[in-house]
Amino acid sequence: MRSYKTQAIVLGTVKYGDKAVIVNMLTKALGRQSYIVQGLGSGKGRGSKLAYFQPLFLLEFEGLISDKSDLHRIKDLQSSVVLQSIPYDIRKSTIALFISEVLYRLIGESEANDTLFDFVYGSVEALDSIDEGVANFHLWFLANISRFLGFAPGNDYIEDSYFDMREGLYTPIEPRHDRFYNREYARLLNDLIECDVQYLGEIGLNRTQRVDMLHALTDYYKLHLDSISKVQSINILQQLF
Repeated sequence: MRSYKTQAIVLGTVKYGDKAVIVNMLTKALGRQSYIVQGLGSGKGRGSKLAYFQPLFLLEFEGLISDKSDLHRIKDLQSSVVLQSIPYDIRKSTIALFISEVLYRLIGESEANDTLFDFVYGSVEALDSIDEGVANFHLWFLANISRFLGFAPGNDYIEDSYFDMREGLYTPIEPRHDRFYNREYARLLNDLIECDVQYLGEIGLNRTQRVDMLHALTDYYKLHLDSISKVQSINILQQLF
């Protein structure tokens, strides 16, 4: 068995037999990886390891790799940051579920990407700490993570422009196809990308605008990564925000 130490962000779990789970995590050392965690029993009680593996929990541990299995193992597990509000705020826990599912769907098991990891890690800390603009956070996250996935807008925003989803460009001329954002949502896309997360509350959106922008962002993602269509928690977000 080879070992390594890393920070990680929990993406989700899948039950594995009666006393084990498979935990999917985005790690700083090795990118997205799957871990088998055994000896959970009922998964209840104060000492249960399962309590560590909630969506977007931030961990640090020693990982173990076996040449005989694709699944890694975990030892010396602890929280790297103890989240203060995400587990207890229904708005934030719902957003955490959505983000973890998006990351699971969009990021395959691959090599480490420090800039992507640091962005997600910092985003979790920001979500846990902010009081204003929580209802806009999932939109901000989707708009900004596109920079690390390779399909952020390819040019600077132009006042009163449209956003051509096919080309990934802002354009002053309305595209001749229907895969574009109108002027209002092109401006909002730029606002989300340019906005410091601490000032999200200054982006004033009503419920209809949030739902429409969420559809617009997921439509853009589908042009590049159709797997986002499998993210089921989108429906929960639409009901809550």
